[in-house]
Amino acid sequence: MKQQTLAMGTGFELHARPTRKAEFLTKMDGLMPWSELCALIEPHYPKAGNGRPPVGLERMLRMYWVANWFNLADAACEDALYDIPVFREFCGFDLGRERIPDATTLLKFRHLLEKNEFGQAMFARVGALLQANGVKVSGGTIVDATLIAAPPSTKNEAKTRDPEMHQTKKGNQWYFGMKVHIGADSQTGLIHSASVTAANVHDSHQVENLLHGNETRFYGDSAYRGKAQRERLKMIAPRAKDFTNQRAYRNAPLTDADKETNRRKSSIRAKIEHPFLILKRLWGFAKVRYRGLANNANRTFAMLAAINILKHGRPLTGEVRLA
Repeated sequence: MKQQTLAMGTGFELHARPTRKAEFLTKMDGLMPWSELCALIEPHYPKAGNGRPPVGLERMLRMYWVANWFNLADAACEDALYDIPVFREFCGFDLGRERIPDATTLLKFRHLLEKNEFGQAMFARVGALLQANGVKVSGGTIVDATLIAAPPSTKNEAKTRDPEMHQTKKGNQWYFGMKVHIGADSQTGLIHSASVTAANVHDSHQVENLLHGNETRFYGDSAYRGKAQRERLKMIAPRAKDFTNQRAYRNAPLTDADKETNRRKSSIRAKIEHPFLILKRLWGFAKVRYRGLANNANRTFAMLAAINILKHGRPLTGEVRLA
């Protein structure tokens, strides 16, 4: 075994460089409105008493975000904080002075957020902050949904699948799990509305939860077409024009003009695919981690809030974007 140098233990490596993980955490550290988020949770957070003092709220919140952004279970997040210096730096833990909070502490904190629906509260608060700081919501809304898989196996203690998850068929394949429905601004891509349902709920049935009501343009794929949907749209957003993609039928194929119109609409609708890319591919939320819709919905809303901050959070720092 080679003898260790001083650089190997003290951070003076000659050839070190910031990793993408470190750059991401540095960026989010500067963008996240920590004081605002902590203010939501603080009234419900345990206070110091006769027992062991609680871990600082902001540090627990940072640990919670690390678990979500890197798709870590509670125990895996604890281990990662011991293993990875940039995680400890982000969360503010110094192993020379203290231990990392154990998995049970993170579990209890997560349950506190789930019990009080703080995921939804953080999503709403972030949206209000962004709009108050100049991120505008226009008259156009794009709606879409994505499937999040759940374990279909019954090889567990209860010998059953999650009763709140359901199956649906997409194309020629069956999926079991839940759906995340979002409404995003057609100009900025800001997610202003969202809902979480079982996978068997049709996309169009959640439109009333995805619109703010002042729309002048409504974008969606062909799943959002139909007479019932048009009547529903008139009730929710009377001024909205329907810009959903036209659908081909067995005896009525799309014309070339229809296809070109759909392509133009799809170029606008593409904005709503970016949050799904971050949510499922970059942050790993392609499969649920917990049982029950409520617990997974809380995680979903929290992650959608973080996506809005990642994509649109620069005004929260006071930084002005130059043309």
